[in-house]
Amino acid sequence: MRAVARTAAAAATALALLLTGCGGGGGGQTDGRITLRFQSLAWQKESVDANKQLVKEWNASHPDVRVQYVQGSWDSVHDQLLTSFEGDEAPDVIHDASDDLADFAYGGYLADLRTLLPGRLTADIPRQSWRTSTFDGGVYGVPFLQEPRVLIANTKILKASGVRVPTPEKPWSWPEFGRVTKKLTGKGRYGVAWPLKEPVSVTLNLGLSAGGELFHRGADGKVTLAMDDGDLVVPRTIHEQVNTDHSAARTALGMGGGDALPGLFGGKYAMVPLGFSYRQQVVEQAPEGFEWTVLPAPAGSAGPAQGVSPQTLSVAEDSPHKKEAVEFIDFLLRPANMVRLAKGDWMLPTGKEALADPSLHTPDRGWATGVALAGGLRSAPAQSVRGYPEWKDKVATPAYQEYYSGAIDAAELRKRLVEDGNRVLARYQR
Repeated sequence: MRAVARTAAAAATALALLLTGCGGGGGGQTDGRITLRFQSLAWQKESVDANKQLVKEWNASHPDVRVQYVQGSWDSVHDQLLTSFEGDEAPDVIHDASDDLADFAYGGYLADLRTLLPGRLTADIPRQSWRTSTFDGGVYGVPFLQEPRVLIANTKILKASGVRVPTPEKPWSWPEFGRVTKKLTGKGRYGVAWPLKEPVSVTLNLGLSAGGELFHRGADGKVTLAMDDGDLVVPRTIHEQVNTDHSAARTALGMGGGDALPGLFGGKYAMVPLGFSYRQQVVEQAPEGFEWTVLPAPAGSAGPAQGVSPQTLSVAEDSPHKKEAVEFIDFLLRPANMVRLAKGDWMLPTGKEALADPSLHTPDRGWATGVALAGGLRSAPAQSVRGYPEWKDKVATPAYQEYYSGAIDAAELRKRLVEDGNRVLARYQR
């Protein structure tokens, strides 16, 4: 889910839903014309404009199936959707993220799309992307936008240091990354800032590169937590940077991603690990003359693998017009349209044809680096785990925060994540 959502959109959600007259479990039909409601979570101007323009183009060419655009918000989407599902007021077409779908899928609120999706779309999106929205054998969302985590670096500091500059083909290893951040650290400057206000997804997703899994599904289908050496590579690297090498800024641990950008611009941090879409904020906010570059995240024993939770488009189970809703999704995700949506959100498309578009392979603003990382993107470790939200909020977030700050050691981190975590998951799997 987008970590950089804007709270102002939350108020717009309630107003939009009121104005569009939610009710009756999805779109309606008057005078022989079907009306579908499409709730979008786009919030950046470019993205909102792209979505609204595509809705306009659909309506111009489909007079019998009108789509009504409804503005939603990343800040409140889970609770808002749950309320709309239970009140039989859900939009027909639902924009969300794959890591938010599990409870809705298992709860019967989303339509299984397997028999509805056109062959073109299923073939164009890679299998590893489809896994992010597959629960208990059913497909409950179409993954269409994704973003790797990258390093946004101050080019002048990087060049002056003389360190090897990584490429997608030859990224830094995690040990090399630790050595580099020490070398980039100097008077009044840290080699890296880790904005870890929400540390769980960052840690787990980057941990895939070191072979970390943490969640293990048994033959009986039940999931348990187990922490091995691969799961500790990323946490230990960050812990040592903050508490031993002092090459990572302690004050950044409580920040959101955008909060760290002023320090990057001002030379306080040489690098900041961020989602790919943060490039837009760099372009908009960086002072004149600031030189920056996009580098691949470090890689471990599993190569440049990363977990992702793509943005998705789903259909409400109660929608009376599922066929038409899927046809609209297919239109939105035609390769040329998927490119438009990706550029509007500064993210990568999942579709193979869209990803091959020459306009995404330019070195300008790091687009080519992001595209080169797309092949290593995998389903985030806990996508289909029931009870994950509670584990994340009540167990993992405080445990990682205390470990990164130096308040607890690795043994205590393991105990909390695994022992306390398995008690949480057990309640959901009885």
